Amino acid sequence: MDSLKPQVACSGDEGGKIMLSEMEIGCGGDEASKGELTEMEMGDSGDGGEPKTCVLEGFGERDLIEALIASLPDIHGDQTNRESATEKFQETLSQYQDQPHLLDPHLEWMVNMLLKLVRSENCPSSLFHLGFKFLYIICKVRVYKIFIRRLPHEVADIEPVLDSLSKQDPTDTETWSTRYILLLWLSMTCLTPFDLSRLDGNLKSEDGQGREAIMDRILAIAKSYLGVSDGCRLAASVLVSKFMTRPDVLKRCLGDFLDWILATISQNNDQSLDSIRVLDGALQSLAMLFQHGKREDLLQHASGVLRCLEEKRLSESSQATLRKLNVKLIQRLGLTYLKPRLAPWRYQRGSRSIASTLLTSQATDSLKETTQGEEDYDIPEELETVIEHLLMGLKDKETIVRWSAAKGVGRVTGRLPKELADEVVASVLDCFSFQETDTWHGGCLALAELGRRGLLLPSRLTDVVPLIIKALTYDEKRGACSIGSNVRDAACYVCWAFARAYDPKELKPFVSQISSSLLVTTVFDRDVSCRKAASAAFQENVGRQGTFPHGIDIATAADYHAVGIRNHCYLNTSVYIASFPAYTKAMIDHLVVKKVNHWDGAIRELTSKALHNLTPQAPDYMATSVLPQLLNMAVASDLQGRHGAILACAEVTHALYKLGLSTGRTLVDIIPSECVVALKGIHQKLQDRNQYRGFGGELMKPAMCRLIEKLSLSKMPFKSDPVITGWQGLIDDTIKTLHLVSSGVKDGILAAVLCALSALCEEYYQAQADSEKQSVLIAQYIEELQSPQLLTRCGSALALGCLPTFMIHSKLTQILDSLGQMHAVCLREGRFPEARRDAVRALAQVCMKAGVCADGPPASFLCSENIADVYSILLDSMDDYTTDSRGDVGAWVREAAMTSLKDVTILVTRTAPEILLPDQVTLMMCRLAQQSAEKIDHYRAHAGTIFTQLLHYADPTVPHIPHREELLSIFPQEVKASLNWKAPSQAFPYVTKLLGLPKYQYQTLLGLTVSVGGMTQSTVAASSQSLFDYLRGIQHDRAVLEHFAMDALIKILRENVRNTRISLPFLKMLNQLLSNGCFDIFTSEENHPFCVELLSLCEVVRRSKDVSKLRACIAVYCGLIQFPGEVRKEILYQLLMLICHSFLVIRTTTASLMYEMLLTYDDVVDPEVLDDVMNLLSDTNWESEPDILRPTRNQLRDLLGVPMKRPLAQKPTEHSK
Repeated sequence: MDSLKPQVACSGDEGGKIMLSEMEIGCGGDEASKGELTEMEMGDSGDGGEPKTCVLEGFGERDLIEALIASLPDIHGDQTNRESATEKFQETLSQYQDQPHLLDPHLEWMVNMLLKLVRSENCPSSLFHLGFKFLYIICKVRVYKIFIRRLPHEVADIEPVLDSLSKQDPTDTETWSTRYILLLWLSMTCLTPFDLSRLDGNLKSEDGQGREAIMDRILAIAKSYLGVSDGCRLAASVLVSKFMTRPDVLKRCLGDFLDWILATISQNNDQSLDSIRVLDGALQSLAMLFQHGKREDLLQHASGVLRCLEEKRLSESSQATLRKLNVKLIQRLGLTYLKPRLAPWRYQRGSRSIASTLLTSQATDSLKETTQGEEDYDIPEELETVIEHLLMGLKDKETIVRWSAAKGVGRVTGRLPKELADEVVASVLDCFSFQETDTWHGGCLALAELGRRGLLLPSRLTDVVPLIIKALTYDEKRGACSIGSNVRDAACYVCWAFARAYDPKELKPFVSQISSSLLVTTVFDRDVSCRKAASAAFQENVGRQGTFPHGIDIATAADYHAVGIRNHCYLNTSVYIASFPAYTKAMIDHLVVKKVNHWDGAIRELTSKALHNLTPQAPDYMATSVLPQLLNMAVASDLQGRHGAILACAEVTHALYKLGLSTGRTLVDIIPSECVVALKGIHQKLQDRNQYRGFGGELMKPAMCRLIEKLSLSKMPFKSDPVITGWQGLIDDTIKTLHLVSSGVKDGILAAVLCALSALCEEYYQAQADSEKQSVLIAQYIEELQSPQLLTRCGSALALGCLPTFMIHSKLTQILDSLGQMHAVCLREGRFPEARRDAVRALAQVCMKAGVCADGPPASFLCSENIADVYSILLDSMDDYTTDSRGDVGAWVREAAMTSLKDVTILVTRTAPEILLPDQVTLMMCRLAQQSAEKIDHYRAHAGTIFTQLLHYADPTVPHIPHREELLSIFPQEVKASLNWKAPSQAFPYVTKLLGLPKYQYQTLLGLTVSVGGMTQSTVAASSQSLFDYLRGIQHDRAVLEHFAMDALIKILRENVRNTRISLPFLKMLNQLLSNGCFDIFTSEENHPFCVELLSLCEVVRRSKDVSKLRACIAVYCGLIQFPGEVRKEILYQLLMLICHSFLVIRTTTASLMYEMLLTYDDVVDPEVLDDVMNLLSDTNWESEPDILRPTRNQLRDLLGVPMKRPLAQKPTEHSK
């Protein structure tokens, strides 16, 4: 029986232990390849190395698993407990999905415990299926090839397993895992060495009817499950492979089974799901059968199977799974035609240990390439068909097909004579002559398989390496994007395989090409999977070859984690690698040739910045070779190449200028004179060709602005040159036409324009002779602040803000007045919130540029004469709550105002704190406190951060901050550093402490109102709880509570009763306060002023037509009923008015809340009439028309004792803001 065990260890398409241990991870491709060498790098560190992802040292949940299995007899009947136990069992074992080998020592006892349960004679059906479900979970984690070995396979197990399987319903979707494990178990029992006919005994039963032989029963079950729709199809294929390869079954059933299965294949097609499932099962079972069967038994049937497959033409099927199984079966047929042997001519590398590679002093030359022992034997004609199908599979559009074909090419080639094998290699190399991504990917996978198996002789490396170098940068453009990442990933796999396959001296001639190309992919590839794959391949070569220059240092810097962030790779890692001369030019050339014209704009941006950082590594090469290339590309016809080249020219010239500063040379001295002329002429050429228009203009304008900025910063000698007028014209035109560009690029274009304008003015308009230009430019931007186009206003405002100091002086008053006027006009019109935001930003920027002088002229400095106007605009902007279809767009203005106030306040505090007025600082801090209590997390965090920054600013301290000492005790330095303002549960406990400070109470409560009465549950819960905690703390101080209620709470509603933004959340907050008994102390006094005042204000709300406000008002009325006195009659009167409201939802809400109110407050109604009132409220259909309901309402009025009132004169309906 033991002699049969090796058959179990070698199963599946992987080709046995060698395939699983070394190369299963290398299945590159469109989707499958994303984890190819990434996983390899994580999990393969050489022979015997510990995988990096192994974070578990052993199986530590034995007690838990034992307890779960032992509990199955008790819980199998309870669905809830059964599902809970299954979920816990699966969750526990799933932790070992990446390290399933840790389960191996424990598989036996787990399997035995579960089998003991299902084998018991009185095992209930639910326990039986639950036990097999647990077995399936174990099998899924450890994979069936390992799990199956732990199943018992005694002769006594055959009939019980067979009987259990016969009783199962193949259509029951709930118990498929039971059938799956039983099929695997049955396949193991087929390994018994005894003839199955011996188990049949007397096939005639006592009643005279014949019994079916065990062999026939097994075969019938296997056939029936080959076409099912669940995972049992795979298990049935495994059963076929084990059962049909038995000697006794081969003689009796193999021929008939093959006839049946070939007929099944012929009779089905891929046009229906049922037929696809049948074909899948048939092909899978045949593939496993030819894998596990003996060659001499199956050789006679191979031709018939191959002929059937050719007639079926499955390679043209639309189903990728069928094409994959077709390739898999064909490769198994090819192996059947060839004698099993290791090709004596193959290339053998003696040592495969990294340690021996590093210890070069002890290394021995164990390289062998021999043809000794090669025997001549006839190659069947069918093999040509097999190889043709495999080569076609390399070109398939699906990764799983290409990968299976690549493995087939490697396996079949390993059994061929040297001459024929070389022809196969030549055919694989022909794949690279097609410009198709799938073909290149399949070719790379095949080369890796051939190299890994020693079938790619060193003499072929001169042909192969150039192709792999090209594949490492393969990128085929398709429309607005490109494909080819799977090819690059597979090329990395080839390099990884070559590192293991060849002796260092064989690869030595190609070290420079391979190492440079791998590093280029490691650092500059767009896809993270390719970068990680290249990094892994580079590390493998460093470890096993030991010939890569500076390999250890680079492998350490460009490890798995370092290459995960693209920006870091381009801007940091590349600089370190380029510091080694062996790689400098290769990296620069790759960027210029492949990345400057990349289809992805983000890559072109990064490329320009990378070239800037790489310039110090090769300044002469950049100046004399790279820059001329870029200048030619900058005026070429390709849009993307033109865009990338202009960006790169800008960055390279600026980098050369900065290098020149250290040596005392100007940029003109460093770069050729032709380059200076070319740089100057780019703008005019683009303009002459109308390349600033349309979609191309959206790329050209910001790129040219970047070039203008960098050339200005580089102090190019273009002063008084006509090109400056052209550059200024481009900037002005871009600002005027911002509304014509796509919305996604507007911000980027505007940012580039502002940077260019600032640098241009700083460098070329500074002379006294340019004062007229300065005045004209400022006047132009001031005039455009009144443009009907929003983006032109925004751009002009920000343009004024970015002007240099010398242009602002003497024109500060004019600029501030213009910005203030634009802000006021936009606010009055209620539109263009973006313009108001940018006006606020520009206002602060202008003040920062102008500087502060207490007694200076207001036309040149921020001084005591104009600071009040600046603060007035900024403080008013903090109260901007404009909303439109986009939501709270005023928040943009408030955020800009908060930032601007902080910057201006700190500037003034540093320079002339005496001009800050106490009222300004007080109002600023109070408004910040309000914003830090509001509901939007982002803006609350922004306000809170600025509030604490100004409070703790000490260089010098900001003057006139009210309650400074109390604030410092609330927000000490450690709280400032650790407080997360975005988290409501952290922020509001501190915010509510501000309610105890008189100066901050009103504004803080105003902010809290919209949070407590808001809609976000987390914000409402945290803010309301903090407010309740504060009020509980002042419950025993009546004076403080009355001050809070009358001077803050009532004041908010009085001032905002017609402002829906405040009044609606206020009513919701007030309802919560009343429900939580926050004002119980007032209920001891009849007609308390607090209740009376609230009642009068609620009367205004009651006349609203806003349903949300009316419903909130009803809830407040019901809460106010707890106050005794005449006000109670007034409240009931208002509720009775609402119970006959014209809106149906108001009527039903009023009736419902009144019913709850009377249940809660039992002293409102005379007990003698309480039941009548409750019955009227509950039994009346309040959805009826108001005219029908009025008699009932009047009856309620009489029962409640509410006096008659003359209807109030109709007031105008409130219009909510």
